[in-house]
Parts: sequence; C-alpha cells; structure tokens
Amino acid sequence: MAHSQFVNSPRSFVADAIRGLVAATDDLAWHPDPGYLTRRAPLTPGRVAVLSGGGSGHEPMHAGFIGRGMLAGACPGLVFTSPNALQIDAATRAVDAGAGVVHVVKNYTGDVLNFRIAADLAREHGVAVEHVLVADDVASDKGTDESGEAVGPGMRGTAATIAVEKVCGASAARGDELAAVAALGRRVADGARSMAVALRPCTLPGAEEPSFDLPEGQIEIGIGIHGERGTERRDAMRAHELVPLLADRVLDALPPADDDRLIAIVNGLGATHPLELQLLYGELHEHLAHRGLVVARAIVGSFTTALDMAGASITLIRCDDEILELWDADTDAPAWPNAPSRRVHTAGSAGAAAPPSGGGAAPGDESAGGASATDGPDVRPTGFGAVGEWLGAWAGRVIDEEPALTRLDRQAGDGDFGTNMVAALDTLDLDALRTASSPERAFTAVSDAYLGHAGGTSGALFGVWFRRLAGAAGATAGSGPAGFTVADLARGARSGLDAITALGGAQPGDKTMIDALDPAVRALEEGVGNASSPATVLSSAADAAARGAESTAGITARRGRASYIGEAARGVIDPGALVMAWLFEEAARAA
Repeated sequence: MAHSQFVNSPRSFVADAIRGLVAATDDLAWHPDPGYLTRRAPLTPGRVAVLSGGGSGHEPMHAGFIGRGMLAGACPGLVFTSPNALQIDAATRAVDAGAGVVHVVKNYTGDVLNFRIAADLAREHGVAVEHVLVADDVASDKGTDESGEAVGPGMRGTAATIAVEKVCGASAARGDELAAVAALGRRVADGARSMAVALRPCTLPGAEEPSFDLPEGQIEIGIGIHGERGTERRDAMRAHELVPLLADRVLDALPPADDDRLIAIVNGLGATHPLELQLLYGELHEHLAHRGLVVARAIVGSFTTALDMAGASITLIRCDDEILELWDADTDAPAWPNAPSRRVHTAGSAGAAAPPSGGGAAPGDESAGGASATDGPDVRPTGFGAVGEWLGAWAGRVIDEEPALTRLDRQAGDGDFGTNMVAALDTLDLDALRTASSPERAFTAVSDAYLGHAGGTSGALFGVWFRRLAGAAGATAGSGPAGFTVADLARGARSGLDAITALGGAQPGDKTMIDALDPAVRALEEGVGNASSPATVLSSAADAAARGAESTAGITARRGRASYIGEAARGVIDPGALVMAWLFEEAARAA
C-alpha cells in the first residue's frame, strides 16, 4: 500500500505544488518552459543577481528564499533530482540585470554538472557567471588522497546553502560587484559544516516503501537530504546525548579559532515539530557555551528538508562583522525568519504530466531541443545505419524496466534513477525515432530529451554522451543513413567517454556507468582496428559492456550517490552501467 500523502499524481507532484506556491506568493513568477522561478519585480539594472536551484523535496529551499535581499530566481528539478542545464541557462539569462549572475550550487554531481554546462551556455550569450559551491556535510567527507584531492565527490551541500544564499543576496542588494558577491559566498561556504540525523526515513511520492529501512528504536546518523542512508546506526538516545555527538563532529571538521563567532542553524528535515527543534537548539546553545564558543546568530526551523523525513541537522558557520552585517540585512524572501535573533541570549539549563523542467529550447537558442528525429525524407534505413531502430528499441526497454532500475537505485543510491530515465525518454516519439532517416538527428533527439527533461547527474551525462555520438554521425551525414559505420560509432563513443569522464570525474572501478562504457569503447576500437564485421564488433562491445556492468556489483562506489553509503551498496549492480550495457546490447541486435 502506498504511503499516505497529499498527491494527485506522483508525476505531476512538483508541478502541482508550484502552482499553489506561485498563487500564494506575491513576488514570485513561474516560467514553465523550460521551468524556473523568478521574482515578479525585476532587479535594479546594474545589480548582480543570485540564482540557485536543485531537486525538489527540500522546500522551502530554494523557492522560499526568492525575494528582495536574497535570490533573484531558482530552478526546481524533480524530487531529489537536479534541474537540467537548459532550465538553469534560461533562468540565468532571465535574472541577469547587466552585472552578472552568481550561481549558488550544492555539491551533488548532478547539480554541479548542470550548473557548469548552463554557465558555459550563458557566457556564450554574454552573461558573466560566477559560482559558489556549498559542501558542508561532514558525514560524506572521505578525506583526501596523497595528492590532496578529495576522495569521492566530497562533502554534500546541505543546510549551509541558505546561509550562502542570504549573504550573497544581501551583498548583491547593497551593490557589490560580481566577484565580490561570489567571494563572500565562498567565505561563508568554506566556514560552514553540518551533520544530520534521522528518526524516520522519507518516502517519495507514490512510493510504497521509504528510502531506507530503519528499525523502530534506532536512529540513522549522517544521512543525506535526498533520503540517503547514514554512515552510522545507533539506538535512540536523549537529545542531551545526541546534540553533543553531532555538534562535536561538526566542530572537529570546522574547526573555529579562539576568537571566532558562530552562526548556528538547527534545521528540521520535514516532519520534525518546532518544539523538538527548539529543544535541540537549547541543548546546542548550552553545549557550545560549555566549550567556550560564542553563538552570534541563530535560526531554528525547517529550511532545508528531505520531504517527510523525521530528523534534524545542525549547521555551524564561522562569521565576522561583515558576514553578520549581511546576515542581518533585511529581506522579504517569504521563508526567511522575519525576526531572526540578533543577540546572544542565555539558555537555561536543560530540564506526470511533464516535469517542471519541461525542456524545450532556451530562449534564443534554436539548436537546443529543436531537432526532430523525423526531419528529412521518410526513408527507413537498413543495416547498421538503422540507428533510429536501435535507439527506439533501447529507449522502449529502459522505459519498461523503470521499476527494476528504481529498485536497484534504492539499494545503491537515492531511488530516482529509473524515474529520471523515464522523464527524458518518455518525451520521445518512439515510432518516429525508429524510422528516423538521419543518425545525427536521432542521436540529437535523445540528447535533447536528456538535457532538456531529465536533470540530475544522469541527465547531464547521458545528454552529453549522445551529443558526441550526434557529432560523429554528422561528420558522415552526406553519405546517407547507411554511411554511419562502426568506425564512426567508435569515434563518437570515445569522444563521449572522454567528455563525461572530464565532466563527472569517474574512472573505471568507481561503480558508475563508466564501468560498462569504458570496456565497450575499447572493444569497439579493437574491433575496428582488426577490420572485423559490424556485427562482430558490436557483439564484442555488448559483451564487454555487460561484463563491466556485472562487475559493479562487487565494487564499493567512489563516485556518485552510491559513494555516500559505501559498503551498503556492495552486491548491487549500478543502474547507470546496466542501462549503458543495454544500449550496446540493442546495438548488437540492430546489426
């Protein structure tokens, strides 16, 4: 039986919620294609704009912090899924008032990739962009290697994001230049650390099971805001025991200097009562006082949530006079406390529709999202040139297997991979794709579907991958559909592998789609070098990809969401690698 929630349809959940949010908020406008929110009142010309965004399910972050003195706009993705690059690019250009835009980005791979791509697109249109990366969750900090590089994707971005948004927004509102606004944001982000605990996991809309299993009487320490399991499970404990445990881990990771003052945020994760949060802050205030630390400012409430998770996070931020001045500056963002504390007080002793990322071309960009799989003469290609039939069969298979992909991702990630795949591929006309006369247009249609509809890490990486295949096909466009050869495929596959490796940073053995893709590319190149038949080359690539996907079951993830839960994901095949293996399997069948 499905978890009880107020919902019309899981597919339209975010869009339905945005409809109500905009109707109830004065200074908020929704732009449905490609899907972003802005202030109704435009910025003063010559002022820097601050833009953020991320997966839905964390409300009131980010939409609730749009307003004078904070954000100029925000891009919502599907639940726990980053917005896509076209959303962010369109929003960036929409909020720009001539002085540039600061992107505030949480350190999740999908957010980082899509904001990075969007920044490049916006710069092509003359918009100056700076970014501030927020990485504050100490539970996901795996340290550094011998070269000083972070192991894995690094700390996740969580509740410290709202502090960065507040300071950057106030800095922009007082007229600071782009570089200065970004520098202040980075200063806040660098001096912020957080730790979270769950009493009960969250449940995604329409799901029959929670994001992880947590027995009654136990708590999960070190959870993420996308429903990820934590790093440690303990028996439930009293607040006066729990708060020092969380706070000391935050302080160990910070750590504050003797003369540092602190901003403290006690944040509810969605289903935690204000009385509980206030109790936690009382314990935190007393514990910090015992350690000789000064809390200069504090806010308590639910600001960065994980749907209906019962739990809380503690964030501590080093601050100075300038940061405090900006923290205190007025804002009319509806979710910001209208009377936050500005003094140190003594605490007594304890006693489906289409997702909002709707896709489509960014304004003024005729190439993005504009390609049709059926442009050109209606000629059914034959042989390996039948790229459309190959891609149509693969897309249909992925859509049909969505429940299985979702189950895998619940075990090894955060459960959104299957729905993210369908969010993109459901937008394709599969019959038209199967009869596409141009391999270049077929690849481009799939790429646009991912970049314009999927969001998340998978949306960016699969979108870029298919874009490189389209480039390889375009080089042989003049020879007709059958002119696309396995040599062209090998060249495009290598280019795509290099591109997504550079974007995401994953390598073979990290338990990602690369574990299937890398051996498949090498098999393609070897087969082409040996002048093997197309069928032989593709069969070899399919076998290599399948073995690579199967190998991920025995790997402890070092990249992606699965890396946050470590050994708990062992024994589970990476769903991205599996989908990539299916792609080569369908190519072999098409040959």
